[in-house]
Amino acid sequence: MKRETLMIDGRRIGPGHPPYVIAELSANHNGRLGDALAIVEAAAASGADAVKLQTYRPDTITLDCESADFHIDDGPWAGRTLHDLYAEAHMPWEWHRPLFERARERGITIFSSPFDTTAVDLLEELEAPAYKIASFEAIDLPLIEYVARTGKPMIISTGMADAEEIGEAIAAARGAGCEQLAILHCVSGYPAPAEDYNLRTISDMLERFGVVTGLSDHTLDNTTAIASVALGASLIEKHVTLDRDDGGPDAAFSLEPDELAALCRDAGTAWRALGSVNYGRKSSEQGNVKFRRSLYFTRDLRAGETVEADAVASVRPGYGLAPRHLPEVIGRRLGRAVTRGSRVDWSVFED
Repeated sequence: MKRETLMIDGRRIGPGHPPYVIAELSANHNGRLGDALAIVEAAAASGADAVKLQTYRPDTITLDCESADFHIDDGPWAGRTLHDLYAEAHMPWEWHRPLFERARERGITIFSSPFDTTAVDLLEELEAPAYKIASFEAIDLPLIEYVARTGKPMIISTGMADAEEIGEAIAAARGAGCEQLAILHCVSGYPAPAEDYNLRTISDMLERFGVVTGLSDHTLDNTTAIASVALGASLIEKHVTLDRDDGGPDAAFSLEPDELAALCRDAGTAWRALGSVNYGRKSSEQGNVKFRRSLYFTRDLRAGETVEADAVASVRPGYGLAPRHLPEVIGRRLGRAVTRGSRVDWSVFED
């Protein structure tokens, strides 16, 4: 199968490349532009590859309605209406330009999840280099098609979507012209327990869908994200906040800046540790041949003597013949004298 990649802001993403870490700002701005700008700064300082926004207005994502369907009964947002939640959580559109400018000043890629066509239009004006489709919008095929027609790379999160729905989303993106596509394995729990993630799904997604695959992680630490790298995740997305104690709709399952820095570091280490299939001696092992076993003479012997079993031992260091040659050595005649502690080498024997 073809090993696909995608390119965002000059960075190649996919198999064979280091994991791409996305810091999700989400609602952690707490209604303050200064906090949002500070999160962009922190993401850049932590070594993240990108910071991601969410672009919607409460009236473009839901209805201002008090009926039971629009009330949230469980989870961290229980007791609120959808409109109330999104009125607090949304990123004011006039903030987008200063956030894009600050990210570009700091050398970190910035893009967003649009939730309707007007959001895409705004992001196009800001020259967003890529788009993310949020998990709950993965079934909004018209939105996916609208994004695809921008010609930009697209990342689709798959929380709550089954295999058929993921396939439909991919087909919609491809059919509308998306040539650079990635999907993120995701569990839409906030937070989500690690055991819900079933990370082996990432390997199956790579095989089944044939696109760049990563992880959108809502667990409370970095273990799940780092483990995903070993199973083929090329992208990792985590929510980020300045301080969980500040509160906010997403703070409880977000990383603080030092934790984001640890994720960037450790995901890179995990990727480098994967390497390739290699049974040869590694560079860090070269000096340790001294601690392997090999064959050495245990007493002085004269030229012409036959080597008996008690004259040779398998000991450390490892500069002599390998122990597997012991049966070939016993009973051979020496072509020259040897001393106790000298290496057993083919050159000491008669032809």
